[in-house]
Amino acid sequence: MDGTEQARRTVLRPRGLVDLRGREVRADRLHYPRGAVVVVSGLPGSGKSTLLRAWSPGVLLVDPRDVREAYQARMPARLPYAVYRPWARLAYVRRLRDALATGRPLLVHDCGSRPWIRRWLARSAAWQGRELHVVMLDVSAADALAGQEARGRWVPARVFARHHRRLTRLVRHLGASPEPAEQGIAPVPDSLSEAASVLVLDRALRGHFTTIGFDRTHDAPAPSPPACPAPRPEVTGGPAATALRRPPCPGTSGARPAAAPPPR
Repeated sequence: MDGTEQARRTVLRPRGLVDLRGREVRADRLHYPRGAVVVVSGLPGSGKSTLLRAWSPGVLLVDPRDVREAYQARMPARLPYAVYRPWARLAYVRRLRDALATGRPLLVHDCGSRPWIRRWLARSAAWQGRELHVVMLDVSAADALAGQEARGRWVPARVFARHHRRLTRLVRHLGASPEPAEQGIAPVPDSLSEAASVLVLDRALRGHFTTIGFDRTHDAPAPSPPACPAPRPEVTGGPAATALRRPPCPGTSGARPAAAPPPR
């Protein structure tokens, strides 16, 4: 069943490459397999956080912005973010690891320009018998910059240009995907081969799917992401050594997915 046939249903269950850009879509709800890890990617300002907030009730959500704001709240205002950014990124990866260990469905905010994060998430999920799925917001640079202006938070021009360059290349690969296979599902391009599905939405459709659902796994509601205290840099060893010395967060599962690679 290709993307067009799926979109005629009230509930859309993405599989393979489902490119809905420029299409009329009747479905207004997304549904994924139990325990799926869904990564929402796009340019800074493209609407990822707004979309995830709408989908997150009852579902674990890991957003690097939450980690960054927590660090900024406890650091002196005069201290540039670049000074403690490595520890903030490490805390983000640690929060991902702890959320994965719960086995619950998981929503992840990620710019999409760092494939190592997706691949690590996919390996960790597969270790638990779960799948990784990607929702890609294909929004122009102008629209993304307008989104940053509307929220009053700007990404440095150099960082934005890097994200734009990498995401443009990734979206180009999606556009060059081959014809659907015999089973009627368009294969995911090699650049996103770690994903069981890639759903591509344009500016008109980024708020179209109002809810997200997962096959039932637990009767109890999903808990909030584990709250880990921010790591404190030590005189020697750097952030990686700090992570090794720091005990795990209380209340998290003892089972761990594959070890997280160091932040890049």
